[in-house]
Amino acid sequence: MPIAGRREKILSRQWIKRLAALGIVTFIVTGCAHLSYYWQAATGQLALNAARRPIPEVLADPSTPAQLRRKLELAQQIRAYAVRELGLPDNKSYTSYADLKRPYVSWNVVATPELSLQAKQWCFPIAGCVSYKGFFDENAAKTFAQALRSEGWEVYVSGVPAYSTLGWFEDPLLNTFIYYPDVELARLIFHELAHRLLYVKGDSSFNESFASAVEEFGVERWMNTHGDETSRMQYAVFTQYKRDFHALLATTRKELEEAYKSGSDEDKRIRKAQIFAALRAKYEKLKGERWNGYAGYDRWFAQPLGNAHLAGVATYTQWVPAFRNLLKREAYDIRKFYVAAQQIAMLDQAERNAALEQLVNWQSKH
Repeated sequence: MPIAGRREKILSRQWIKRLAALGIVTFIVTGCAHLSYYWQAATGQLALNAARRPIPEVLADPSTPAQLRRKLELAQQIRAYAVRELGLPDNKSYTSYADLKRPYVSWNVVATPELSLQAKQWCFPIAGCVSYKGFFDENAAKTFAQALRSEGWEVYVSGVPAYSTLGWFEDPLLNTFIYYPDVELARLIFHELAHRLLYVKGDSSFNESFASAVEEFGVERWMNTHGDETSRMQYAVFTQYKRDFHALLATTRKELEEAYKSGSDEDKRIRKAQIFAALRAKYEKLKGERWNGYAGYDRWFAQPLGNAHLAGVATYTQWVPAFRNLLKREAYDIRKFYVAAQQIAMLDQAERNAALEQLVNWQSKH
C-alpha cells in the first residue's frame, strides 16, 4: 500500500473514532429523537474530511487551475501571518483543500417567534446552545425551516461558506470561499482561527462577536503591510458599507424591541410591518445616496423580512463594539486583548453580558 494511501486510511479511522464518540455522547444526551440529525452532521463532516487534499499535493498537480493555485498560495501566506502577527493558533487547519462541488459548506436555520427578536436555541453536546441549526444539505435545511414555519416560527435560511470544528478536525480551505477577494479571504481565515483560540460554550453572540473583532483588527493590519493604495481604499469603502448596514439593522432592532413591549398583538403586527417597510426604504436610500448603487446586500433582502433575519445578523455583531473598545483599552496589543477577553469569557452569562455592556459604553468616557 502506498504511504499516502496508508496515511489516508489511518486518518479516516481517526475521523470515524471521533465521529463515533460524538455519536455515543449525542445518543446518551438526546436519545434517538435527534439521531437522524446528528447522523447527517456526522456523515457530512466525514465526507468533507474525505474530500481534503494536502495543499502541496494540490499545488503540485499540473491540472490545478492557475487561479486556484494563486489563491491557495495566498491563503498559506495569510495563515502564516495570522500565527505570526495575530497570535492565532498554529495547527493543521487550512493546510489542506477540499472541493465540495456546491456553493456552501452548510446551511443555517435561524428561528424566532412572530413578535420577538429572541432566537430559538438548539443545544448540542460539544458546542453547547446556539441560536441556529446547521445542515450539510440545503434541501434538509429548507424542509426543517418549513416545519418550523408550520409551527408558527419566523425562519431565515442562509448559506454558510465556512465554519470551525473547534479543534475536533483539521478544517480545510474550501471551494466555497477560496475564490473570495483577497481581503475577504483574509477576513474569513482570521475569523475561523479566532474560534479555535477562544470559544464559550453556549454563548453564540460572544463567540461570533469576538471572532468578528479579531478579523476586523487582523484585516486592517494585514492591509497596511500587504495591500496597495487601491485595495486599501476599496477596503475602506466596503467596510463603511458594512458598518452602515449593521447600524441600520441595529436601529431597526431597537424600534422592534420597543414595538413588542406593549399593545395588542394586532397593534404589534401593524407596527412591525411598518418598521420592516421602513427598513427596505432606508436600505434603498443608502444604496442610492451613499453607496453609489452598491447592491451587495440585496441577497439578504431577497427573502421576506422578519425577526429571524435580524436575529441571525445580531449573533455576529452584538458585542463587536465592546471588543473594539477592549482592543482600544489594551492599546491595540492583540495578546493583551486575548488575555482580557479570556477573563471575560470565564464569567457567568449575566456577569459576562454586564462586562461587555460596560465596554460598549467605555469609549464615551475616554
